[in-house]
Amino acid sequence: MNEALAGRVVVIIGGTSGMGLSAVQACLKAGARVVAVGLRESGAPPSDSVRVQVADACDSATAERAIETALEAFGGFDALYHVAGGSGRKHGDGPLHEVTDEGAAYTLRLNLQSVIYSNRAAVQAFLERKTPGAVLNMGSVSGFSPSPKFFAAHAYAAAKAGILGFTQSCAAYYAPHNIRFNVVAPGVVDTPMAKRATGDGAIMDYVKRKQPLDGGRIGRPDDLDAAVVYFLSEQSRFVTGQVLAIDGGWTAGGALAT
Repeated sequence: MNEALAGRVVVIIGGTSGMGLSAVQACLKAGARVVAVGLRESGAPPSDSVRVQVADACDSATAERAIETALEAFGGFDALYHVAGGSGRKHGDGPLHEVTDEGAAYTLRLNLQSVIYSNRAAVQAFLERKTPGAVLNMGSVSGFSPSPKFFAAHAYAAAKAGILGFTQSCAAYYAPHNIRFNVVAPGVVDTPMAKRATGDGAIMDYVKRKQPLDGGRIGRPDDLDAAVVYFLSEQSRFVTGQVLAIDGGWTAGGALAT
């Protein structure tokens, strides 16, 4: 992983906690300079190679400002990783017959609309500067491998499925410009969003059966790091439109768990 991102400038939307923060640390170790955007300033490690911006990913100008910072502070912009997103359960997401108008709107805005905003800003910057670029989006196994027993959040599943179609459509359109789009799709990972799962013994037993790798466990943020560095680096220069499930076996044998 070391030096795979040497000389590259990466913007990470959602980079001050959870999987985004882990990605920031991995990118720094791989030689990148990083602009990390999140809802809080603390989290990203202090370094001359990092700039932190406190902003909301749902604001259409957030990614634009982050890219401007990358260009001003580090003299370039090579890759975007959009991690920001989250559960809409507290706002009314859930099984379809229980989904509220607010729950649908909130969840889709947070998990899909924000991705469209950040990806648009990245593509505009690459095209304007006539440079190649890499875009990596955070998906979820919920977008293509449903688990009705404990994870029935249908607006969230729709958003994550939307990310797949959106990313692959963009990958096809912008390939002639050498702008690549890919998706990482984790299973259940131990982040602030997973508090409902980690605090429930029955759910955690279920997760162990759904994700049987490594003795059966919940994922860790750093389980994604090597793939993130790969997709943001020139190592993946001939890869676009791909979805990589990093799920401990969720979509393999673990998908049959009951």
